[in-house]
Amino acid sequence: MSEEESTEPSLFSPRIMIPFVLISLIWGSTWLVIKDQISEVPVSWSVSYRFIIAAAAMFALAAFKRLPFRLDAVGYGLALILGFFQFTFNFNFVYNAEMFITSGLVAVLFALLMVPNAIMGRIFLGHKFTAPFLGGSAIAAAGIALLFWHEYRSSPASLEQVLLGAGLTFCGIMSASVANVMQAGQRLKSYPIITVLAWAMLFGALINVVISWVTVGPPVYETRFAYWGGIFYLGVIGSVVTFPLYFSMIREIGPGKAAYTSVLVPVVAMILSTIFEGYVWTGLAATGAVLAMLGLLVALRARKPKLPRIPA
Repeated sequence: MSEEESTEPSLFSPRIMIPFVLISLIWGSTWLVIKDQISEVPVSWSVSYRFIIAAAAMFALAAFKRLPFRLDAVGYGLALILGFFQFTFNFNFVYNAEMFITSGLVAVLFALLMVPNAIMGRIFLGHKFTAPFLGGSAIAAAGIALLFWHEYRSSPASLEQVLLGAGLTFCGIMSASVANVMQAGQRLKSYPIITVLAWAMLFGALINVVISWVTVGPPVYETRFAYWGGIFYLGVIGSVVTFPLYFSMIREIGPGKAAYTSVLVPVVAMILSTIFEGYVWTGLAATGAVLAMLGLLVALRARKPKLPRIPA
């Protein structure tokens, strides 16, 4: 068995960078929308509404692309696990975290997704760490630390609230990381992404409905146009547009590098906050953002390790 260079596309080619930037811009904007969703509606019901709409839109997309709706037994099982970790656990943890700490702080903490993604990719998928990736990750981590410190200093939350919010965010990160690494596995790669995501979102929505009904009672909703506009934006733009692009990227460049969208997301969120909320930049925040971007550029230049060529 001989070795050959990976046929992985250039990370700075339009095929990768356009989805990378688009995902970062959209997910950077969702933090502002999620903030408005934290109201008298219990978090679990807001998450349920989001993924009921997302699942319907994803099945419509599958029909438009003439993709099969059916999966085999293994495919349904994988979609159920994916829905459980990505669309139930992850989002419930994130939404609840924003009840204790600011959306900016949650976004900054979520940038650490690259760490468990890279570690689990190494353990379960055999992905190796390269020097540029490790160096870039260290630079980005320093930037994230500065952003975290800035957000913590400006947050009105108490230390106990910050720790609780950070703990919930960490649980969300780990849940998302499990789903990310699953998408890079060979078994899940054999199924169409859109079909798998449609079922995963449906299963996730159903699990959320059951959890909501058991924990907080019958459906609760708002009549505000902004609330439902936010639900549709998060369900369609923030989920149906982004997740197929993101998971396709994971399949091509691996979960560690794909998770670098989470490094760009808080910077985008802070820029949007500057425009719409009057966010004031400090030297600390600017330095953190620059370091995060520098680390991103260094890490994304890392070449994928050689892969073995297996005879047909």
